[in-house]
Amino acid sequence: MPRPDLFAAVDLGSNSFHLQVGRVVDGQIYPLDTLREMVRLGAGLTAEKRIDRATQARALEALERIGERLRGLPRGAVRAVGTNTLRVAKNAPQFLREARAALGFPIEVIAGREEARLIYLGVAHSLPVAAHVRDHKRLVVDIGGGSTELIIGRGLDPLLTESLYMGCVSYSLAYFPEGRIDKARIKKAELAARQELAGMVREYRAAGWEEAVGSSGTARALEAILHENGYAEEGITRDGLDRLRSQLIKHERADPDRIAGLRKERAQVLPGGLAIMLAVFSELSIERMAVSEGALRHGVLYDLLGRVQHRDMREATVTQFMRRYHVDTAQAERVRSLALKIFDSINAEQRELDAERLVLDWAARLAESGLSVAHAQYHKHSAYILSNADMPGFSRMEQQRLARIVLAHRGKLGKMQDEGLEGSDWTLVFALRIAALVLRNRTDARFPLLRVAGDATGYALDLPQTWLEENPLAAAALETETEYWKAVGMRFAVNSLSEKKVAQLRG
Repeated sequence: MPRPDLFAAVDLGSNSFHLQVGRVVDGQIYPLDTLREMVRLGAGLTAEKRIDRATQARALEALERIGERLRGLPRGAVRAVGTNTLRVAKNAPQFLREARAALGFPIEVIAGREEARLIYLGVAHSLPVAAHVRDHKRLVVDIGGGSTELIIGRGLDPLLTESLYMGCVSYSLAYFPEGRIDKARIKKAELAARQELAGMVREYRAAGWEEAVGSSGTARALEAILHENGYAEEGITRDGLDRLRSQLIKHERADPDRIAGLRKERAQVLPGGLAIMLAVFSELSIERMAVSEGALRHGVLYDLLGRVQHRDMREATVTQFMRRYHVDTAQAERVRSLALKIFDSINAEQRELDAERLVLDWAARLAESGLSVAHAQYHKHSAYILSNADMPGFSRMEQQRLARIVLAHRGKLGKMQDEGLEGSDWTLVFALRIAALVLRNRTDARFPLLRVAGDATGYALDLPQTWLEENPLAAAALETETEYWKAVGMRFAVNSLSEKKVAQLRG
């Protein structure tokens, strides 16, 4: 497939949904189209952490409109990401099934620190080139609807990332019910935000930065209000925030008719966003903050561009994890190579399976990461690492899928029936299991000639009779393997090839 020159990012935020379409010219992305839908997904989160049906309906209608703009774009040119509300909602999996159908493209839920990384990427690309040189460090603060991300970075590279469970929607609902504002409520909200920040302040202050930059809706709204009221000429200042706080207390609510620069759709969530920003300024001793046009959706676009141009952050993360967990690179490469060979043999008639091959590639290289914890049941340790570690570039769903495949690559398969493995996952599991089993002796001996076939009902493996005789442990393990597959309702047959047949196939 030719490389696309159009990319689209969809940000399913806790306050609003955003679509950003861009065209690639000389390695830069230039905006072509935008769409913003005020959904307030976070406001629909009940006390039981479930998105109510009315909010779901509003979100699905918005996604249908966004999906209409995306028609005709290839799947690889679109990335949709969900953030805090979809991270915490207990009914997110059910909602996401409907959401994907409405949008027409996959939707990934990303972890907080991955959201922070992508925000920084979007902000860094929006700033002047001069800011990318030398040792210039910046602090980026993004107050979203349900979470706040803080990043210190240099150039295009984030150095520290943090995501805190506080946002303009959640704080406005919690501390300013019905929009009522008074001195005690603001003080309580600020104190709560300062407590959230307390755990990361020392590390961030020690790292230091030359400039502070705000991104996304809260920062842009505050900048506009401070400017329109004459509280700050540009950006956000501590003095301007203090004056705005006094004005809100005086009016007892965020009233667009009495506060210049305040848009009606922002009024409901302004108090919570202001309280969090006041806490950030106080805890990190900030006097002035610039405001960037870059945001999460822009970072998603540049991350997509990197994947197409072979600068995939996920690949860098896999390489880093192999080093961190002392993976035997020679064995990982043997298993990866054979697993991909098995996968390609099964899917010889199919095309456009590059994404599936990537998952198998990563799973093969990370399957033994758990050996750094313990040899016994190491596949369980590997799966735990892949499920719970911060893996830059990977969405939560990608991490969970990797973990499931790695967990299933050893031992009995019956335990995996309740782990969420889907149709194509079984082929990845099969390829990885057989590769790991055949290569258990961990040597560079030549691969045996093998033939493999498979479909939805199971798999068949042909191996030379001489190899089976020379490797009785592997042969016995393959025999046991047939029982494991039978336990999950799938067939697995191992057939021996005579020397004559092998010679014919080699010839």
